[in-house]
Amino acid sequence: MPNVFVNYRTGDEESAATMIARELARRFGGERIFFASNSIEPGHRFPAELVRAVEECEALLAVIGPRWAEVRGEDGRPALEGAQDWTRREIQTALNRGILVIPVLVGKATRIDRAVLPDDLQELADCQYRRFDHRNAESDLMVLGDAIARLLPELGAVDRDAHAVRERAEAKSRKESAQDAGHTRMRTRDVEQRVRGGVGNLNGDLSGTFVNEPQGPVNTGPGHQYNAPHFQGDNTGVQFTAGDNSGTVHQRFERERRRSDDGR
Repeated sequence: MPNVFVNYRTGDEESAATMIARELARRFGGERIFFASNSIEPGHRFPAELVRAVEECEALLAVIGPRWAEVRGEDGRPALEGAQDWTRREIQTALNRGILVIPVLVGKATRIDRAVLPDDLQELADCQYRRFDHRNAESDLMVLGDAIARLLPELGAVDRDAHAVRERAEAKSRKESAQDAGHTRMRTRDVEQRVRGGVGNLNGDLSGTFVNEPQGPVNTGPGHQYNAPHFQGDNTGVQFTAGDNSGTVHQRFERERRRSDDGR
């Protein structure tokens, strides 16, 4: 039993319909895709085979090109207006049976105008469509095949390109993870550059006091700090800490005593 019926009109983009049917047959298996010129065996009754296939399918792809509504029948009138027009009958049967119908607009074909549709095909204008362009054939066929695999789980289970779909998703996930990791490394380097060269209490959350490149005496622990410079003009001297380093800072400045001339 075919899962997908490819519907098209002779004289309007048969080549596009052929490409679509071949690609879907490659991905899901030829026995699951019905395409009249390939699927009906010699000697079999054409009308009966068409009716059976469309009634048993899960989805019908209506391939619609720019001339789809303009092709004329033997009587000179638009073929779409004929009650026995097979393109029309196949779509009508699918709509009446509640089968999923997906219009595939080819090339410059525009969304279907209700004004050109017979009453029994009016619902076709409401069906969400997909596009196919020969210039983007590979990409458009991939998108269409992915959609069918998602909408029809039975076909998704036998999709020969399923691994490729997963690889695309995994590649996208890896790319996003790499970008997030890159941003984290940049933030880490930024923090490292900001704290480099300082003295202070640094732990996991950068709490405490941080002094960047101190130029004078600094007490980083708990305790008294004694600064006792002995200076002559340049205020240089010795600084030291004593005790357990808990408390305040004390400073003492002494000038060197000058000897008097008389030694007193």
